[in-house]
Amino acid sequence: SSFSCSSELSSSHSPGFARLNRRDGAGGWSPLVSNKYQWLQIDLGERMEITAIATQGGYGSSDWVTSYLLMFSDSGRNWKQYRQEESIWGFSGNTNADSVVYYKLQHSIKARFLRFIPLDWNPNGRIGMRIEVYGCSYRSEVVDFDGKSFLLYRFDEKSINSLKDVISFKFKTMESDGILLHRKGQNGNFITLELIKGKLFLFINSGDTKLHSTNSLINITTGSLLDDQHWHSVLIEHFNKQVNFTVDKHTQHFHAKGEFNYLDLNYELSFGGTLAAGKSVPFSHRNFHGCFENLYCNGVNVINLAKRQKPQIYIMGNVSFSCSQPQTVPVTFLGSGSYLSLRGSSGQDEISVSFQFRTWNKMGFLLSSNFHQHSGGLLLYLHDGKIRLNLFKLGKQQSDVTAGAELNNGQWHSISLAAKRNHLSIMIDNDVTSVLHLVLPMQIYSGDIYYFGGDSDFECKNPFGGFQGCMRQISISNKVVDLILVQQSIFGNFSDLQIDLCGLIDRCLPNYCEHGGECSQSWNSFYCNCTNTGYMGATCHSSIYEQSCEAYKHRGNTSGFYYIDSDGSGPLGPFLVYCNMTDTAWTIVQHNSSDFTRVKSSNRENPHTVFFKYTANTEQLQATINHAEHCEQEFAYHCKKSRLLNKRDGIPLSWWVGRTNETQTYWGGSLPDVQKCTCGLEGNCIDSQYYCNCDADRNEWTNDTGFLSYKEHLPVTQIVITDTDRPNSEAAYKLGPLLCRGDRSFWNSASFNTETSYLHFPTFHGELSADVSFFFKTTASSGVFLENLGIKDFIRIELHSPAEVIFSFDVGNGPFEVMVQSPSHLNDNQWHYVRAERNIKEASLQVDQLPPKSQPAPVDGHILLQLNSQLFVGGTASRQKGFLGCIRSLQLNGIALDLEERAKITPGVDPGCPGHCSSYGNLCHNGGKCKEKHSGFSCDCSFSAYSGPFCLNEISAYFGSGSSVTYNFQEYYTLSKNSSSHAASFHGDMTLIRETITLSFRTTRTPTLLLYVGSFYKEYLSVILARNGSLQIRYKLDSHQEPDVFNSNFKNMADGQLHHVKINREEGVLFVEVNQNAREQVTLSSGIEFNAIKSLVLGKILENSDVDQETMKANSQGFTGCLSSVQFNHIAPLKAALHHSSLAPVTVKGHVAESNCGTLTGAESTLSETTHSFADHSGPIDEGEPLANAIRSDSAIIGGVIAVVIFILLCITAIAIRIYQQKSLYKKNETKRAENEDCAETALKTELTVQNRVNENQKEYFF
Repeated sequence: SSFSCSSELSSSHSPGFARLNRRDGAGGWSPLVSNKYQWLQIDLGERMEITAIATQGGYGSSDWVTSYLLMFSDSGRNWKQYRQEESIWGFSGNTNADSVVYYKLQHSIKARFLRFIPLDWNPNGRIGMRIEVYGCSYRSEVVDFDGKSFLLYRFDEKSINSLKDVISFKFKTMESDGILLHRKGQNGNFITLELIKGKLFLFINSGDTKLHSTNSLINITTGSLLDDQHWHSVLIEHFNKQVNFTVDKHTQHFHAKGEFNYLDLNYELSFGGTLAAGKSVPFSHRNFHGCFENLYCNGVNVINLAKRQKPQIYIMGNVSFSCSQPQTVPVTFLGSGSYLSLRGSSGQDEISVSFQFRTWNKMGFLLSSNFHQHSGGLLLYLHDGKIRLNLFKLGKQQSDVTAGAELNNGQWHSISLAAKRNHLSIMIDNDVTSVLHLVLPMQIYSGDIYYFGGDSDFECKNPFGGFQGCMRQISISNKVVDLILVQQSIFGNFSDLQIDLCGLIDRCLPNYCEHGGECSQSWNSFYCNCTNTGYMGATCHSSIYEQSCEAYKHRGNTSGFYYIDSDGSGPLGPFLVYCNMTDTAWTIVQHNSSDFTRVKSSNRENPHTVFFKYTANTEQLQATINHAEHCEQEFAYHCKKSRLLNKRDGIPLSWWVGRTNETQTYWGGSLPDVQKCTCGLEGNCIDSQYYCNCDADRNEWTNDTGFLSYKEHLPVTQIVITDTDRPNSEAAYKLGPLLCRGDRSFWNSASFNTETSYLHFPTFHGELSADVSFFFKTTASSGVFLENLGIKDFIRIELHSPAEVIFSFDVGNGPFEVMVQSPSHLNDNQWHYVRAERNIKEASLQVDQLPPKSQPAPVDGHILLQLNSQLFVGGTASRQKGFLGCIRSLQLNGIALDLEERAKITPGVDPGCPGHCSSYGNLCHNGGKCKEKHSGFSCDCSFSAYSGPFCLNEISAYFGSGSSVTYNFQEYYTLSKNSSSHAASFHGDMTLIRETITLSFRTTRTPTLLLYVGSFYKEYLSVILARNGSLQIRYKLDSHQEPDVFNSNFKNMADGQLHHVKINREEGVLFVEVNQNAREQVTLSSGIEFNAIKSLVLGKILENSDVDQETMKANSQGFTGCLSSVQFNHIAPLKAALHHSSLAPVTVKGHVAESNCGTLTGAESTLSETTHSFADHSGPIDEGEPLANAIRSDSAIIGGVIAVVIFILLCITAIAIRIYQQKSLYKKNETKRAENEDCAETALKTELTVQNRVNENQKEYFF
């Protein structure tokens, strides 16, 4: 009698024979018709706790079920589907008739009724089942609230003193709103648990604040669709100020602010509602209508106290101690083929239809009906979350109206449609104030059939798809439809429905969108909006930024502001830094107080304390510092009668604090845990009795300045100064930005020398989201990069063939594979990049810059990747298909694996991997040569006219009137005749039959000489601008002939704009390219050999030369303007003059100043004639005269004032440009601080007469 079913094939196939291992009758249950609407049900007599289930097929038959759903209910109505995981609905069944398939449930079921619904069965047989369930008795005490009643529980005073408060219970309801719990205090404090629109909100009002202060009201939200008339568990734990709030396994952790503590509240706690709720809570205050079960407060069974009418419990209103079961029958529409057709009364002049629905879909068919004798019809559907009504007559649309908004929010919404004669009205959610009334141009007479959710026979095609969601309380002509009769095929017709349950689930709970991505959903999927998160992908898992400046550099990026994400896809967010691309990449992180600060009147009782806040938080800074090869931070301390240390072994008078929150008393350049300054370590303090210059306590300015470089203590977060309160005592300090160099993980690599060699690491944990990225290079045609196995699950990335990379895995849904095919072979011994990601929505694979390939995950499949073995890198557990080659920068979920350390102790694997230039050599431009380094590479710009990390920075100079740069080839040969370099070929006895010359210039003077190359034999080459501004190239390769002259087609090149010229001679043929236009060609008649080259001149020829008249006219004017990127074969004369004048055979006469005029527009070039460098952090600093001596010199003051004025003007200009370029990156107050910083620092340096002689260095400070 405890077994029942939807139908039975015969009496011997009845459910009474469906118990496991029974052989009598036909040996099991089989329905009359094998389809997906059949079910087998067990009534356990009372609510039990079910922990396992088992199934068999029909005994000795070909009838068995291969997959099925499991449903449960308290009353035999309003069923709920059991899910193994968040999205797994079905159970795998049997593969034969008699073997038992047993499942231990991941979480137990508390219910009286169980229902098995076959989904698939043996195609050569029919549905056949024998079943068993396992479990134990379930103790339950319930209380039923009618929406007006509640329980008031008064604490025992002893229990109030408990250190921890715990409240737990279960509830179920059909109402979407109601107060479940409330407790208030004396001064506006309260805690309230309220159901609002099917979600639970825990409101906490803490501290001595007024009730309606929004700053003190805190709410924590979790749960969804909790008004489904099924049991939901609640657990609230409080310890001190920590609150844990759990609903159905979803937990929110919260740390309360203010003075809030449960013990500050009154000793009364109400459940199910509150009396005069509006007077104590500032929100919706409907009492709860539904049931509580097993309500415990600090271990006290509150319902049991109420049943026994104990004095601690006050029962307010009508409560009962059994749970009523509302008989509402929902129906679930599963897909585009779902529909429900119901008959009505035809030919009536009145139509009345109402129903409730809930869905996540913005579009969907709700209701349609043809009018009497097919004279027209109506169509009601969802469009963009709004209700649309379409009326038509004989196929022609008569009206189209819209009502409501956001009706796809998962809540129950009611629709009431009424029509009489030519009047029609629509009401949504019983809101009588917004009823839509229509007067129609036709009489309406009802048809005989109403279609809900879809209709394949409807004459108007459905462009928006069927309805997916739930409906209930369907009423036609004011009569409620009994959907159980529909389920029994007694009334109406349907297809692809689930009757007597609502299968809607919230796919955004839990929220699988990472990094703050916004979740939205439809019936069968969820979507993540990653806008403004800094992440991308189906679940906002992957960072759109690189992890370090080093990574940006090796994408070819130049110096500038960049966002970096130190842990990639990890929890730390991106932050803004300045990347200074030199031979290595420097990461510069600014803080909020980078200007010089002067300190007076501080002492131990009233110290000067400053806290530094960086553009990154502590965790982001720590990750950046840990990745870096080296970090440092400059601290400049100027002092006058202001000591750092009291005495050698005394208490320090000043100190600083780093990220470890420990007090540090060592200063720039010193070592940790040593109370010394740099001069104390080097033994050169101005007073040898002390370890710091400032401790000499002199009445004149001195300083202790240097770099803090112990990574574990950086960055500096606080500085304390206490010794500036004596007469004439003063200090000034400046803390520079945090500077970090390199990225250890980017070049961390290992070489795999045999196919059986591998590295092993701990198990990779990426249950919901897993990403793996690395670089590889190989000459092998195949091999496994990485593999990690579980009991059934696995993940593997391999080079399947020379042009194919495959990412494969299994999370319980069967093996899954994503493949990328490269148009060229990947085993070319160059670095290639691979990134694979798997999340619950999709799997993707990217190789180099090829388009990524992705595959969607099954809609309702297993989602957890469960691995348990070691992670193998470069091989597999079976030691087959191992990888031969190099793997570099291996990262799993943003965490770098140290391949080199593991390789040091692993046979067959070597740490490191040489040969980076084959992959990155193309980043060296303009003749720069790639040079290998242990970690990476560098560009050698020795034979290039450019400089910088990639030989991209133009070398430019402003030439004043009459100035000259002369490069002497003969002298250079004398220095380098034993060298094998190209420059050694320039020998006076040798000839050139070809040369390549490039230069850029900007001028407004004519005629003028740009370049001249002379020889010992009166042969020469001159490049000039004629009087009309046209470019002329004059070659004289035979001293007895007149020069050959090339005239450019450009009319006037003395227009103040930058022009580029490239000259290439191959024996007697000259090729000229101007401003990257088409090359022009001319044949020379004076010869093909350029003999005995002597020197190259830029600007004006200062020695006597036998040249033609036009060249002489041009030389008489010299050159005034900008020359840039000058190169003659492998010689860069301008670069040699500006950067290597002491080593190269070059002579500079007149005013030649390095400038950026070669990169600016004409309007900006006037600003570039005077350039400024900022003090490099690694160079020595000459502090000059102290202030006491400085005020004696009038000329010094005048010069200082002039310097201040000039610098302020340039400061304002530079800051204006920086603000314009970076206005989206920094707030206005930070910009103002930067402006003050530059100018304040200049004023202080002027006052101190600090004559910093700036040394050239590749690292730059930015302002």
